[in-house]
Amino acid sequence: MQSGISASAELHNAFKSFLNDTGLYALLAVIEKEALVPFDNVSSKTDLPQHLKRDQALYIILRNSDSAIIAITYVPDAAPVRSKTLFASTRLTLLRELGSEHFADSIFVTEADELTDDGWKKHQAHASAERPLTQEEKDLEGIREAEALESGGTGRRGGGYGTSKVGSKLGEGVVEALRALGSGSGSECLQIRMDVQAEQLELVGPAESVDVASLSSSISSQEPRYTFYRYSHPNADGDAPILFLYTCPSTAKPKEKMLYAASKRGVVTIAEKEAGLKLAKKLEASDPSEITVSMIQDEFAPKVEEKAGFSKPKRPGRR
Repeated sequence: MQSGISASAELHNAFKSFLNDTGLYALLAVIEKEALVPFDNVSSKTDLPQHLKRDQALYIILRNSDSAIIAITYVPDAAPVRSKTLFASTRLTLLRELGSEHFADSIFVTEADELTDDGWKKHQAHASAERPLTQEEKDLEGIREAEALESGGTGRRGGGYGTSKVGSKLGEGVVEALRALGSGSGSECLQIRMDVQAEQLELVGPAESVDVASLSSSISSQEPRYTFYRYSHPNADGDAPILFLYTCPSTAKPKEKMLYAASKRGVVTIAEKEAGLKLAKKLEASDPSEITVSMIQDEFAPKVEEKAGFSKPKRPGRR
């Protein structure tokens, strides 16, 4: 299984109904509570655009003009990072659990325009044309594969980095700085970036003393970052917990997104296995501004279990 998510009984039933009802144009599905669930039915092609939001990922199972069933993974650029990762890594699960024999094709799109008539024609022309991919197309395809790999996909792996090449080089002092952060001898905040040309992980300047209110402003909003932060908070039990923060702005270049996504698991492995860090939380955000004080505090807030009171039933005949 790609991401630990499976198709719900409701989705299986909705898909069976969709197969039997040839009057339906599409069945929409989403991920909720670690399960694939039906979202809505679409009766005609003209009704589909109103369901496509610029920041919401969807699975679209549609019936084309030839009555063939197509599985479309719609992941817009503005969707949250975690949503992108989940939908990318679960697309094969959707096909497998509903029965891959039912599907004539599986497509990954990032823009609503790709689902118009013109967009569909371009896809068919692209699929039938035997030509090499452009560099941009290679980068975009690499991002999709990297996201699936990083989230537990079945692609080729190597050295725990997602692929045998990406992120395989470590710059000077990275492991030592991580160890210092863990021992408390270093500063609270340590950032790591990737030299895209050399495909090498390196430190971003010296470690910093940053309070939690200033954390987001210390992280680049122009390129991705891996940030390790030792967080002192009132609910801490013993040593201050260490957070791992992965930020990937939408303005980052396609190759940057690919490399950072593919190397994230490897960076975590280095921190835990080689530097001996115990990571209390692993958080992701598209933009550093999403990393607020309240968001981090909520991660460590004591969980309050609400228990419903028991009301003794009244005796018959009394009010």
